[in-house]
Amino acid sequence: MTRIVVVGASLAGAHSAAAIRKAGFDGDLLVVGREPHKPYDRPPLSKEFLTGGGDETRLPLPVAAEDRLEATWVIDAVAASLDVSGRSVMLSDGSSLGFDGLVVATGASARLLPASVGVTTADAVDQAPGSTVDSARDRDAAFWSSRGVVALRTLDDARHLRGLLVGAAQRQDPVVVCGAGFIGAEVASSARQMGLDVTVVDLAPAPLSRVLDESIGAALASYMQAHDVNLVMGESIESIDITADRVSSVRLSSGRELPAGVVVVGIGVVPETAWLEDSGLDLGDGPMSGLVVDRFCRAGDRIVAAGDVARWPNEAFGGRLMRVEQWDNAVEMGQYAGRSLMAALEGHHPDEPYRPVPWFWSDQFDRKIQLAGVISDDWHDTVGSPSEDRFVRTYFDGSTLCGVLAWNRPRQAIVGRQLIASQADRAEALERLTPAPS
Repeated sequence: MTRIVVVGASLAGAHSAAAIRKAGFDGDLLVVGREPHKPYDRPPLSKEFLTGGGDETRLPLPVAAEDRLEATWVIDAVAASLDVSGRSVMLSDGSSLGFDGLVVATGASARLLPASVGVTTADAVDQAPGSTVDSARDRDAAFWSSRGVVALRTLDDARHLRGLLVGAAQRQDPVVVCGAGFIGAEVASSARQMGLDVTVVDLAPAPLSRVLDESIGAALASYMQAHDVNLVMGESIESIDITADRVSSVRLSSGRELPAGVVVVGIGVVPETAWLEDSGLDLGDGPMSGLVVDRFCRAGDRIVAAGDVARWPNEAFGGRLMRVEQWDNAVEMGQYAGRSLMAALEGHHPDEPYRPVPWFWSDQFDRKIQLAGVISDDWHDTVGSPSEDRFVRTYFDGSTLCGVLAWNRPRQAIVGRQLIASQADRAEALERLTPAPS
């Protein structure tokens, strides 16, 4: 073994690299990243970093420190293609990197506004710089970003958005957030804390209702409105007005016009698999897209994948194919994939498949929402209800606990995750998660 290449200087990529070193690999370890930064933590980007309370020097991941990984960092570099049989990664500058083992950890990129959303002035998309970006998608992103329409995914996105929000606060310009998912809700919360007038627009009937059920979404809607966030649900943005090279308003599907000095696009992400399209690897399709790996996180011979880009059969939930966009999963899957690759290079499988209980959290103003596992139509409120400030909802697959949602109940979230991992039945789950009468 002489060289392992990790494509993706991400949370998952950094933890894969660390696991590979910990397993005893002493050959060349190359980490390729398309951003001009070494791996950093993303969750603060939509929260304290935007409001100015976060220290940027604390964002880099300690696990990615050079003296610990002894890695060669190939940053500000874009992977263009993969030759599986030739064991080589081609970069967009024409250079190539041979490998004995490969980790795919390219993550996901923010969705841009759909092509149906138009610009209602003479501002032309072809005015965006073409020679300094890599694709039509990048040109579109550069065009919108330079005019105050931003999708938040990277550190550079967050730096740019923070500057836009500070300027909007000074000019008293309103902010429109397109998308009422987790990122949209968190950005709306941060912008309100900065004193900005914020409107959230989404086709869904309530915030987070694509991820959680509508009663939870209705509770979050009430909470957001209590903090003076304007909600426009059941509508979409049809066009954006540009005046003097800056966004000035958005037009909705109903014909309504909303003034806007900044537009934040939070309509989800897509896995970064374009560079793998001619590789012969299984990239799934439609809503099931993502690099498909087996239960050991292996996509091919001496090739593993981890993080937002990967879809795998999770045996903790009956082999359900999952692609999980969560911080905790990126860490755990990255570590597992690194160990799995080392096992493959040594000619064997890991002792156990990758079978985690997914877990995430989201901060909305002074509320913490945590979900362990997956949701189902069979649910039970074990503590309180969505109309209260603190409640717990449990979800079941038949008689087995499969999910726990905790709203300002962090202890129950931790216990719930443990119960899901042990495949607790309904009786045990309700007993353990329902507080004794005081």
